[in-house]
Amino acid sequence: MITAYIAVGSNLGDPIAQAQQAIKSLESLPNSRVIKASSLYSSTPMGPQNQPDYINAVVKIETDLSPIELLDNTQKIENEQGRVRKEERWGPRTLDLDIILYGDEVIDLPRLVVPHYGMKVREFVLYPLQEIESNLILPDGSALNKLVESVDRNGLQVWG
Repeated sequence: MITAYIAVGSNLGDPIAQAQQAIKSLESLPNSRVIKASSLYSSTPMGPQNQPDYINAVVKIETDLSPIELLDNTQKIENEQGRVRKEERWGPRTLDLDIILYGDEVIDLPRLVVPHYGMKVREFVLYPLQEIESNLILPDGSALNKLVESVDRNGLQVWG
């Protein structure tokens, strides 16, 4: 089994319910099991500011799925929860599931880049990830604790 981490984000269609449902759906992935999910966090939008705040989380899973099989399954969950893919980058969405880490693998494919290209600078990924895996070392040798120290919270807070 490979340990993978999936970032969850939503700011449309009842984001709290969307995130909670996504975590439940991840529990149903074939040949996989959820080990731990972070708290839900509230964050300001990374892109255009004329959109609702996001609800974010990170989920740790163990899986026998290949990286592309995992991607296909997470995209299926997004679609089932009403995700519509638009050209607008960083725009509002019902659900976004990103594979941020897949074991110690470095993957650079047209459909999938792991570690996720923006994870080292995104507070809404780093802080929830630290909550569930505080001593994590990334494939490039970066210590998660050091990355968190270098990234401002930007108003990120545990929801609720």
